[in-house]
Amino acid sequence: MYLIQGLIETALKEDIGSGDITTDNLVAHDAGGHGVIIAKEKAVIAGLDIVYRVFEQLDPKIIFRPECKDGDTVMDGGIILKVEGKLRSLLVGERTALNFLQHLSGIATHVRSYVDRLENKKVRLVDTRKTTPGLRVLEKYAVRVGGACNHRMGLYDGVLIKDNHIAACGGITKAVKHIRNKVSHLIKIEVEVSSLDEVKEAVTAGVDVIMLDNMDIGRIKQSIKHINGRALVEVSGRITIESLNRLADIGVDIISIGALTHSARSVDLSMRIE
Repeated sequence: MYLIQGLIETALKEDIGSGDITTDNLVAHDAGGHGVIIAKEKAVIAGLDIVYRVFEQLDPKIIFRPECKDGDTVMDGGIILKVEGKLRSLLVGERTALNFLQHLSGIATHVRSYVDRLENKKVRLVDTRKTTPGLRVLEKYAVRVGGACNHRMGLYDGVLIKDNHIAACGGITKAVKHIRNKVSHLIKIEVEVSSLDEVKEAVTAGVDVIMLDNMDIGRIKQSIKHINGRALVEVSGRITIESLNRLADIGVDIISIGALTHSARSVDLSMRIE
């Protein structure tokens, strides 16, 4: 909550600076108004609470009337929310509120297209740490709204031994043995591999999750056959929306895709003052 509040305060300060010289010189301090935010294209909505917090920061007495909830699909021309309060506050907060809502709804909409393509298959679709600096908590929330799941939030909440860790430790076996003696028995250990030899070493080391990085379908199949249920299988790298079902059908447990966040475009929304 405090992190989100800080993000909102930073965004407002960035936009307002020393004051909105246009609104402050055109609109009376005590003037009231109504605003309506409208979708200009089909979108999955995410971030309504952030919009409310933006306007509340400027006018604690704001009246907020959402016409949908996060996760709902709104069609082109559909009303997303109505807001009532001081006209100055509505005009000053408009762009910041829309920036958050457009960005988060863009991620949720993008993610939903991947989720829909999977057609309820059992594989788990997850994001990565490829997020906008400072906005990770919000972007990962939008991923969940879109219907996918989160990988680790940061470096602090999960063990993922990557290629550079393996190189630094002198191999998968040494890295796994060392970290197993350092962390709680409740924490799962995941290792990133890029060859069948590394898959075999990870299985022998007894890891919980094996991430197959940038492997083609043939090597993924070989790896799944060798793992044989002894660890969860995650695939990552060079994954497209077209390849999702094929990966799900060959027995992958987890598909992680950085594009869920870093390649999503903002949806087109607008606010009309009435």
